[in-house]
Amino acid sequence: MIRTVNTGIPVTRARRNPAIEKTTPTIPLVPRKLSKPRPKQGARLVALRKKAGLSQTELAKAIGLPQTTIAHWEQSSTPPRSEALPLLAKALGVDIDDILGGSDSALARNTGPVGRVQKVFDEVRRLPRRQQERVLDIVVGYIEQLKRKAG
Repeated sequence: MIRTVNTGIPVTRARRNPAIEKTTPTIPLVPRKLSKPRPKQGARLVALRKKAGLSQTELAKAIGLPQTTIAHWEQSSTPPRSEALPLLAKALGVDIDDILGGSDSALARNTGPVGRVQKVFDEVRRLPRRQQERVLDIVVGYIEQLKRKAG
């Protein structure tokens, strides 16, 4: 038991019940629809993040902040804090001015990281040539298979 400082009333901590957790269905994460249009600053950050191929969670990990902070910046007209701007710029592969809306060149050019796919292919690039060719054969074959199913 833990006693509260103000009242002295005993309080017990709730324990996790694995039986309940196993039977509780998990709800998939689905983005909510916005009830009002996204502010210009937030929309710009979303566009830069998506162009970089990053999710909110991946971007948050890259700059060392919670995902909820990224979500807040994307939903509000408030720009990111000044100490976070250099980290965001580096993670998104753009200039600070691009984040703040100084130019549209960042959205037009194809620079910066491309997220998980780019990271995987960077690892493939470090493999010996024969292994690179095997990975490439698998990926190309899989893409062709997906195109046949879709078309």
